[in-house]
Order: sequence, then structure tokens, then C-alpha cells
Amino acid sequence: MRRRAFLGLGSNLGDRETHLNDAIERIPDLVRVSSFWETAPVGGPEQGPFLNCVVQLATDRTARQLLAVCREREEYAERVRVERWGPRSLDVDVLWIDGETIDEYDLVVPHPRMFDRAFVLVPLAELAPELIPKDFVTPRTDEVWLYSPNAEPESADEPS
Repeated sequence: MRRRAFLGLGSNLGDRETHLNDAIERIPDLVRVSSFWETAPVGGPEQGPFLNCVVQLATDRTARQLLAVCREREEYAERVRVERWGPRSLDVDVLWIDGETIDEYDLVVPHPRMFDRAFVLVPLAELAPELIPKDFVTPRTDEVWLYSPNAEPESADEPS
């Protein structure tokens, strides 16, 4: 039975846009992709800004199978896990699977920090506004801005 699922993608090393696009091209059961949003890093060491997006799937894969898809995409992008919340070529997380709750040592669904992170909620709002908490406050323009490689930053709260 196909269910709706969402994955969050982020990159802040190398050609961030290429890392995201390559991963998106290889994600099975893809339905839609949010805009790309540039975001200030949260936690971890000093590092450059991230490029983030959320993808929607219609899938019959299990959460564990989706986690394997995430790890395969990261491996393809040559992600090296050195430091928690450190810079990375690609990070792919299982955010949400309709009707599913999992709490295992290496997989928690819904993602445990997704509702605290503007870099997840802003792109997720494009695809599934009903999942966004009612008390979500639009982030400042120095936290999240619409990505346009050759333009001035546009905030999440400014009209497109």
C-alpha cells in the first residue's frame, strides 16, 4: 500500500546544488520537490550555509527501506561522518511517513527535531502545509532564504 512520505535533504560542502539534484534524481517513488532554501547552519562547528529541500514520495517502502535509500544517496555524494552536525556533502533524513511512528536507536519517525527546524518546516510547508504546527513562526531572513544562485536572498516571509 502506497503511503505519503517526506525526506529532508541538505548540503553545505562542495557543489551543494549538484549534490541535491543528483540525490533527487535517484530517489525512488518521487512525487514532488520543494524549492531549494539556503539556511544558516544549526548547531555544530562554524561552517557555511546549507542548501535544503524536502521531497515527497508515494511509496510502499518501509521506514527502514527509506533509511537505506537515504544512506545510499549520502554514500553516492561521498558523505563523511566526522562530527555531529558538522559540514557535509549531503544529509538525507526520513522526516515523516503517513500513519507511522517509529522510535528505534537509529531511526525515529516523525523525525525528532523536524518541528524545531525552520530548514525543514519552510520547504515542507510548500508540499504539506497541514503538517506545519499552527504556532510555527516564519524565520528571520538571515536564517532561511529562497535559493537563487544569481540573485539577492529572498526571505521565507516575502512573496515570490
